[in-house]
Formats: sequence, C-alpha cells, structure tokens
Amino acid sequence: MGPHPAVAAIRLAVRRVLHDVITECSESESPESPDIERFRPTATGADRAAAPPPADRRPLVLVACSGGADSMALASALAFEARKLPVRAGAVTVDHGLQPGSDLRAAEVVSRLAAMRLDPVESVAVTVGRDGGPEAAARDARYAALDAAAERHGAAAVLLGHTRDDQAETVLLGLARGSGTRSLSGMAPVSGATGRYRRPFLQLDRQTARKACLVQSIPVWDDPHNADPAYTRSRLRHEGLPALEKALGKGVVEALARTAQLSRDDADALDAWAADAESAVRDDTGQLECAKLYALPPAVRRRVLRRAAVVAGAPAGSLFARHIEEVDRLITGWRGQGAINLPGRVEAQRQGGRLVIRQG
Repeated sequence: MGPHPAVAAIRLAVRRVLHDVITECSESESPESPDIERFRPTATGADRAAAPPPADRRPLVLVACSGGADSMALASALAFEARKLPVRAGAVTVDHGLQPGSDLRAAEVVSRLAAMRLDPVESVAVTVGRDGGPEAAARDARYAALDAAAERHGAAAVLLGHTRDDQAETVLLGLARGSGTRSLSGMAPVSGATGRYRRPFLQLDRQTARKACLVQSIPVWDDPHNADPAYTRSRLRHEGLPALEKALGKGVVEALARTAQLSRDDADALDAWAADAESAVRDDTGQLECAKLYALPPAVRRRVLRRAAVVAGAPAGSLFARHIEEVDRLITGWRGQGAINLPGRVEAQRQGGRLVIRQG
C-alpha cells in the first residue's frame, strides 16, 4: 500500500525540483576540471589514518521552515526524497522576534527538523524594520537571513512552501494595487539570485499540505499573525477569497493561479522585447531619444523607462507604476514640464529631445 495521496503529491513535487537542482549542478561543473580524488595517490597505513575524509560534493538544498503546515510538509518531503538522491538536505527557520516566546518556538522547530535527519539545521534571529509596512519589512528581513544562510552553507537552492492559495492571494493583492502584468504574474517557481529560491507547491493547495502533516502525525504551528485582521493578506485570506468563492463559485483560487502563469508568460515576452528595443532607442552617446521611445508600444516603452530608472539607481522595489507613468508623460504628453523625482534620488528630465535619467 502506497502513501496517502496528499503525501504522495508533496513528495512528487519536491522530487521534481530536486532532479532539476541536481541536473543544473552537474551541468555547471566544468568537464575540463580534473577529478582530484581520481588522481590522488592511494594512502596506506598511517597516511590513511591521517588523511581527511573526502569532501561531500553532493549539492545542498535547504528548506525555509516556519513550523507551519506548508513548510513542515515541505521539510518532511525533502527529508524523504533526499535520502534516495545524490543531494544533501538541511533547513533554516527564521525567528522574526515579533511575538513573545518566538525564540522558544524557533528552537522547537529546529528540534523537529533535526529529528527528520536534516543537516544542517539552524535558527536565525532577525530584527524587523519598518520600511514598507510590517508585512514587507518582515519579508525583507526573512529573505536577507535566508540569503545569508544559503551563502554560509554553500546551498544550491532554498525551498519555499508557498502554495497555490498563496499564489491566488498574491495576484489579488496585485490587482488591488493596480499593478501591471509582472505583478499579476505572482510568485515564480524559480526566483532569486542564480535561481536560488524554488517553490515546489505552487500547483498544490494549502489543504493538501495540511493533510500531509496530519496523516504523518507531524506537529504544526499556526502563526496567529495569519489570522490577524490587522494584516492585509490575512483579511484577504479569511474574508476576501471566501466572499469571492461565495459570489462566483468554487474554482476562484485555481483561476487566479492560472492567471498568474498566463501573466508571467506575457510579462517575460514583453521584458525580452524591451531589452532588445532599449539599444535601438539610444543615440550614439547612449541617451534615450524621445521620438524613438514614442514609437514603441506603451507596454514596451514603460519597461524601457523602468529599466533605465533602475540602472540610474532607483530601487526596483520602490519604483511603482505611478512613477513610470509620470516619466512616460515626458514622452507622450510633453508640455515643458520639469524634472520628475523618482525613488533613490533619481531624476528624469527631457532635454533637447532626449530623456535624461540620472541621480540628482
């Protein structure tokens, strides 16, 4: 008799990602590099006793685990699948310090992960700032800690437990902000520096992960922040999505996740078009020519403008659609207006038929 369907589903999702990581790591190794172990003389006697053990060259995959059902299900699947593949498996839990006793809960999560025979396992305490609101600040602190842990341990990938439900919420939040196609594309299956972050569960619902924990008797912790109406995502999860499903019927989450994938395909194509068009709209000195920008389709032109602003020093996370719309009016609605101030002390100004974007 095989595993419960929920357990089988999470294991299959993780197995696919691990195969991708293993393949990518093996392809990145230079075929010209000699295998040092093959050319090392055979040690005997005292030499063998003194020789250090060979380094474990299997790629390390970490799981980011909060102790909730999604990430504990992910950790259990990683621990199970890693034993059958040429890969090492470890875990990191981030203590945000936002609730009393958070350090004790983090220590308990570490204990449970170690019991799954994951290694290395560590807890990282962070200080959450205030920039962008509490949710954004906690997210920034968490990813900074995960990046540091991945660098410290030399991890090839970090697995995240985002589910299809999380994807649907992300799309709705993008809609509420009036964001463009890129924001509506939600979370990518692979993201981060060198494709570090992997999300195996984007095609699985939250209930599947919770069921997998239940049938395997894996204890989980339900973060009270996830039910706190003070947080936008919590209100959306417990009030917004249920109201949509009541009004429109079941299948809203699946439809929103499908919208994310379609939007991602469109955004990728438009980004590639903008990258190709950028060099064609610059003059010999590298300045953007307004007439050539005007001739581009709006979706492509705005991407070129955004890319130019980021290169000039505007933080990508602080550069919103309204900023790009104001810069775009220097091209499409020119009436002698002055410079546009952008995040990062960047200015956009029209001068003699050229669009100059630079730090002021």
